[in-house]
Amino acid sequence: MINVRLEAYKIILKVLSKQIFSDKLLSVMRKKIQDAGEDSQLLYVLVKGIIKMRKNLEFIASCHTESSKWQNTNIKFKILIYIGLYQLIHCDGIPEHAAVNETVNLAKKLYGEKIGNFVNAVLRSYLRNSKIEYPVNPQDRFALQYSFPEDLIADWIERWGAEKTESLCQYFNAVPRLHIRVNSMATNRNKLIEYFARRNIIVEGSPASQNMLLSDQAREILSDVAFTEGYYSIQDTSAALVVELMKPQMQESVLDLFAAPGGKATYTAELMANTGEVIAIDKSPNKIKKIKQASERLKLVNLREQAIDAFNFGPVAPAYDKVLLDVPCSGWGVFQKKAELRWQENQEIPKLLKLQESALKLGASFTNVGGFLIYSTCTMNEPENEGQVEKFLAKNRNFKLIPANSVIGNNFTANGYLKTLPFEHNMDGAFAAKMQRMK
Repeated sequence: MINVRLEAYKIILKVLSKQIFSDKLLSVMRKKIQDAGEDSQLLYVLVKGIIKMRKNLEFIASCHTESSKWQNTNIKFKILIYIGLYQLIHCDGIPEHAAVNETVNLAKKLYGEKIGNFVNAVLRSYLRNSKIEYPVNPQDRFALQYSFPEDLIADWIERWGAEKTESLCQYFNAVPRLHIRVNSMATNRNKLIEYFARRNIIVEGSPASQNMLLSDQAREILSDVAFTEGYYSIQDTSAALVVELMKPQMQESVLDLFAAPGGKATYTAELMANTGEVIAIDKSPNKIKKIKQASERLKLVNLREQAIDAFNFGPVAPAYDKVLLDVPCSGWGVFQKKAELRWQENQEIPKLLKLQESALKLGASFTNVGGFLIYSTCTMNEPENEGQVEKFLAKNRNFKLIPANSVIGNNFTANGYLKTLPFEHNMDGAFAAKMQRMK
């Protein structure tokens, strides 16, 4: 029998000590757990939840230990306490005694009686007095209560104010709803809703797109045979709106230069009804392999994938009706789904800005006269969004901005751009600009 808490511990330790992402580690362990005939749900809950809430768990633990002792505590032991506290605070289905005993036994098994007793003392102290006093100052309180870097919270408060920043934090810490994209070549929204209803799966239509559905029953939907047969895909509505802004037409040629994970490329191919050509470029062979698998599942014959760095793709010529640049970015908009991202690379924005600027220059060189260049990110950081587009248009007078609200509903646009904000639209944060080459 696999000890799920032990496996969660190992993954969390690797992620926090090596600053890596958990998805691949989770995928490997999930398969082992399922092959053993056990449930992998607790593994995901613990790993993703603890990585996301680690700053909050650190603060709570510090309230139940001597400050000097806690500061000098090894991260290996701290993670055990995070695991215990997370179960006590967030896992309603786990009895308190089980959360404590299982965690203490794990600590003893790994590091001996002394560490087990230390973990036990902290968890018992929390149970005796679980009320936590957070700072009054909004910046400090949000950072500790909702578990975010202080400088990020300060930036958000300056942009949106304290009330909206708190709503943003709450959204990012909530369990994500599943966003389902209907394959319009195979079915339609109403038929899919009826199909799920017959299986006692509740889905509802998205107010943002006719091809999108929402549900809280992720496990049932992901394991349904209709997914395997290509009737739908999983994609956040904000990403689907970027493709709808591009408005791909039948028989067009479309180039997606930063295609992974492939959702925008496959949606583009679907909207083109298997006509024309969509070329999906990504430098990762593994990611290209996954795009090919998705393409086969969806029965797409107009999507061609190529594993190559976008900056080495060629020949460079204005040969495409539409060029999509879904560029690498700070990822502020996807913090709900990517637990590690709030802690990683937020300081590398200057490097990202240079890459984004180069990507715009590259994409423009592939766009034919009369064609469209679409620049998109999954962040709400203005220097990566409006700042980049305004700079590009100032340098390239042969391109003009096409107002997003001429294609997308006003609710999801601002100042000519597609802009989604999690606390307003209940989807990931995203930005996109549609520009036409005039000559």
